[in-house]
Amino acid sequence: MKHRLPHGTGTPALPSRRHFVQGLAAGGVVAGLAGVATPLRARAVDHHGLAAAPRVLAHERLELAIGESAVNFTGRTRPAITVNGSLPAPILRWREGQTVDILVRNTLAHHPSSIHWHGILLPANMDGVPGMSFNGIAPGQAYRYRFTLRQSGTYWYHSHSMFQEQAGLYGALIIDPATPPPYAFDREHVVLLSDWTDLDPGALFRRMKKLAEHDNYYKRTLPDFLRDVRSEGWSAALADRGMWGRMRMTPTDISDVNAHTYTYLINGTAPAGNWTGLFRSGEKVLLRFINGSAMTYFDVRIPGLKLTVVAADGQYIHPVSIDEFRIAPAETFDVLVEPSGQDAYTIFCQDMGRTGFAAGTLAVRHGLQAPRPAQDPRPLLTMADMGHDMGGHGTGGHEGHGAQAAHAGHTAAGVHHPASEHRNPLVDMQSSATDPRLHDPGIGLRGNGRGVLTYGAMHSLFDDPDGREPGREIELHLTGHMEKFAWSFDGIPFAGAEPLRLNYGERMRIVLVNDTMMQHPIHLHGVWSDVEDAQGRFQLRKHTVDMPPGTRRSYRVRADALGRWAFHCHLMYHMEAGMMREVRIEE
Repeated sequence: MKHRLPHGTGTPALPSRRHFVQGLAAGGVVAGLAGVATPLRARAVDHHGLAAAPRVLAHERLELAIGESAVNFTGRTRPAITVNGSLPAPILRWREGQTVDILVRNTLAHHPSSIHWHGILLPANMDGVPGMSFNGIAPGQAYRYRFTLRQSGTYWYHSHSMFQEQAGLYGALIIDPATPPPYAFDREHVVLLSDWTDLDPGALFRRMKKLAEHDNYYKRTLPDFLRDVRSEGWSAALADRGMWGRMRMTPTDISDVNAHTYTYLINGTAPAGNWTGLFRSGEKVLLRFINGSAMTYFDVRIPGLKLTVVAADGQYIHPVSIDEFRIAPAETFDVLVEPSGQDAYTIFCQDMGRTGFAAGTLAVRHGLQAPRPAQDPRPLLTMADMGHDMGGHGTGGHEGHGAQAAHAGHTAAGVHHPASEHRNPLVDMQSSATDPRLHDPGIGLRGNGRGVLTYGAMHSLFDDPDGREPGREIELHLTGHMEKFAWSFDGIPFAGAEPLRLNYGERMRIVLVNDTMMQHPIHLHGVWSDVEDAQGRFQLRKHTVDMPPGTRRSYRVRADALGRWAFHCHLMYHMEAGMMREVRIEE
């Protein structure tokens, strides 16, 4: 995607690293770009310098205009893809049972576009995936989406065209229930997390293909090795270094892109802008957290407040009281808090690698800000994190997946890998994972003194909605090559993969095994993913299933939606690099 800067906008000196991470206090949309056919509405900035909340659109019939706007989050004016001139896009608010009619106009001069309604059950031709469910929306053209809402909860929408989601085309989607929810609250706020880069998203992708480790500033050094020798001995330290070397990886490879490239946003506002959600003391406040980022896992907490999670991916769960939760890209969590006793609380959202954060405030009035906590120490991956238990070395808290490391072309004993991975130049490692590790808080969250949400702690507020045992099973391995930035299922990138075929009406099980050292949120369009526990029992209904390194997780699918559907990693650049399949549900 090639962007053009508005005429007359120079390139000022690069801001400092801290300034870049914190962003600008009044960053956001600043103007419409020349050549856009439909007038754009620039996002307002109030007299305090605070960016106004995205507009809420609640009509059953509405129009959305996809266009280009100039934005400034870091001191540099850059182009963005916006909806009705807003970044993030307007909040859409509907009610369960409504039939909605949305005319989406593409006012971009040169690029086709699309909107995908993430997690929404609808006909395949309304799903918004170009080349699969429709042809996309050509420049100057429009597409009418029309579907009936058969669910309620917190969702979101975004482009499925090239890198437009990274460039700003994403927004919150709230569906109010037809009957009252199983909890009470006095007010609510949408908390939409995202990552912004001043780079052209296509250029960022090309950079990762050339140098995937660009943002990994924290590689281990000789002093680190000597400390390992003192604590573990020469033999163990050398063995550990040798293993990392043979895999051409480092234990600091937590994420592909981090705050050295990204500025993290809450509702389109950088930390310096201090997005603020108001409350009155003693109220119950519902916070609808949405991770609309392209590549970032966030660890979220509000120091001084307990968080009660009441819904995951729009579906009610038995309430879980915690201090902190990790939210993968594309996931949503509804959280109740009861602020009282102080006038302001910080919403603190660290990236998983502890390189930066998004932050905002809950307060009794605008202009207040609570102290922000220090970032946690940067975590280090271990062989155990990847299902490679080196004789007991590594992190505890796992579910007994101990086995030896398996390199590409050498299958670990007792663990089956597809033949397509064997001697595959696009597969640089294989996991010996045999367990889901649903109760593991994850890298950087274990033993931190806070109560952390896990998949194992969440249970849907309803029994298995289908009730049948799966009639068959499909196992897929998440595969990749770190240095080549190549990602796939079973070592076969999307371009060369045959569709997965499901029979209409069948109940089946999908088993995912993460053979990589990266974490992957996997999203199947069109149907629900009903996560199973370690014994194969229904536990949790989701639309996006997170897959940490070294895990084997399974979920049930009811193939009740005819058509062609996308199935992919929701790390956007992983999907673009090949971790995607087509699923066909056929009669």
